[in-house]
Order: sequence, then C-alpha cells, then structure tokens
Amino acid sequence: MPTVRLHDLEFEPYISEAEVLAAVDRVAAEIEAHYADKRPLFIGVLNGAFAFAAELMKRLTIDCEITFVKVASYHGTSSTGTVTDLIGFNERIEGRHVVVLEDIVDTGNTIVHILELLKERHPASVRVASLLFKPEAYKKDVTIDHVALSIPNYFVVGMGLDHDGLGRNLRGIHRLIQNPQ
Repeated sequence: MPTVRLHDLEFEPYISEAEVLAAVDRVAAEIEAHYADKRPLFIGVLNGAFAFAAELMKRLTIDCEITFVKVASYHGTSSTGTVTDLIGFNERIEGRHVVVLEDIVDTGNTIVHILELLKERHPASVRVASLLFKPEAYKKDVTIDHVALSIPNYFVVGMGLDHDGLGRNLRGIHRLIQNPQ
C-alpha cells in the first residue's frame, strides 16, 4: 500500500485492516463472555473511538446500549497533557455496568479523566476497552481490561485515529514516517 500525506506529514501502512478487525473480533468475544448475564452501557470516546465502537457493536450479540462523550487532549502529533470536556455524560450511569471504548490509550490522561467523571456517577462496574494501547507511553495505574492491539510509541492514524482531523477514514493503521525520503 502506498504512503499517505496528511497535512504536512507522511504515513506508511503499519497494521492491515484485516489484522485490526481480527483483534476487534477477539475483544468482542472477551466482552461477550464477561457480560453474558448483564446489559452493559458502552461509552465511546469521540471522535476517535467511533470506528472501533461501530466494529465492536456489530460483533456483539448481548443486550447492550451505547452512548458517546467527547473530550480532547491532542494537538498535532502530541498530547497536550490537559483533557478538555467537550460533550459530557447524558446517560444514567448509577448502578450500570459500563465499558469505556477508546481508540488509543497512550499516556492515560484521558482515560483517568473519564473514569473520575464516571466514579462520581456510581456505576456498578467500569471496564476499559481500547483499540490500541501504547505500554511504553502509559503513565497511569488504571487497568486497560480489553486491548485489541498493543503498539510501540508510534504516532498512528486510521480506523478512527487522526492527524489534526485527517486520516480517520483510512483502512488499517498507518504510522508516521519519521524521516521521509
């Protein structure tokens, strides 16, 4: 597959769409087993998790609901270190089994922020599922319960992940070419 240019940066294919979808299949099976006798509420973190959420929901046969929250923590290719609430929680959370869906967990700042907001609403349980996880970049103690794929600390786009708004529609995952020729 060819490289793609998004704004001022070049990205190369890294993980194929087939590999990503196989990993989503595995996560769906894990979640199905864990919530077989429950009706979880999935909370997708926008904008990036929309693709992961859609693929995951297509694979679930358990009774479940989904809603979304929107937060921001990135500017360009790096985390700002600050998480901003853009659209908050509108669903009843108290007593519910909640699964937070993330596109990528790197530093962990966003997921910790969301979990703090959820804790105030007294859910029965909370688990985290992420399409991608960067263990080298992760700086928190929160368990990421369901990880589709672990990757090195690359800047990646595709399958919902973007570079300043572009690249979310790419099939598969593409990584930044550090020193393009």
